[in-house]
Amino acid sequence: MEARMTGRDGGADIGPIGEFSPVVILVRPQLAENVGTTARAMANGGLFHLRLVAPRDGWPQERAWYASSGADRILDAAQVFDTVDEAVADLHHVMATCPRPRHIVKTVMTARGAASELRAIADRGLKAGLLFGPERAGLDNEDMARADVLIRYPLNPDFMSLNLAQAVLIMAYEWWMACETTPPRTLMTNETHVATKGELENFLGHLTRDLDECGFLRNEQKRPGMVRNLRHLFQRGEVTEQELRTMHGVVTELSNGRKARQQ
Repeated sequence: MEARMTGRDGGADIGPIGEFSPVVILVRPQLAENVGTTARAMANGGLFHLRLVAPRDGWPQERAWYASSGADRILDAAQVFDTVDEAVADLHHVMATCPRPRHIVKTVMTARGAASELRAIADRGLKAGLLFGPERAGLDNEDMARADVLIRYPLNPDFMSLNLAQAVLIMAYEWWMACETTPPRTLMTNETHVATKGELENFLGHLTRDLDECGFLRNEQKRPGMVRNLRHLFQRGEVTEQELRTMHGVVTELSNGRKARQQ
């Protein structure tokens, strides 16, 4: 059966990223709101192609657009099919999410492993799909028989309950992160910058001079160790130039206040 298309204007200016991103296939979805929040989750991870197999309440459903938070264009381009076979007919690989695989002999992957595999499939110019089952019971054995691989999320074994959009979001996130280059740790400095060693040494000189003047470092035997401890303190993290300017002001004001009291 030929896919049926729906369309309308509005929403964020989103579109397909890459020619071979995976197709998300919702099998017999029950609630329009869940289709809408699924579209939102897909947009978060750069997925665009959505297919619906026999939605319980028909399609389109206005409530899906209300729930999508602006991911309208994914819903606009959604395709509707009567059967899973029709929905996957043009795909080369199909993976199916499966919370509790039983009596099935098939490769099972984590979401992260599946995302890496999906990237490799896309790099070869092949099309892949991800099957997600109905909200209440998930995919049945006949649905999973259409898949090459099953995906199982290693979550808390005492509580593995996910709603449909959450399940899609995990895969969308892993798909995105499989090629994401953002470093795992950065220091946000805004308008300032991480202080150079020269700037840090200038401040430590200022601090040491004032500590000498006030007598804090009067114990000659302990002085080298105390100065080293101060140096270690400020060298431990990435102090910014703005923070050093603030500390210069603190030391200066403390020194001026001490001198004023001595007059």
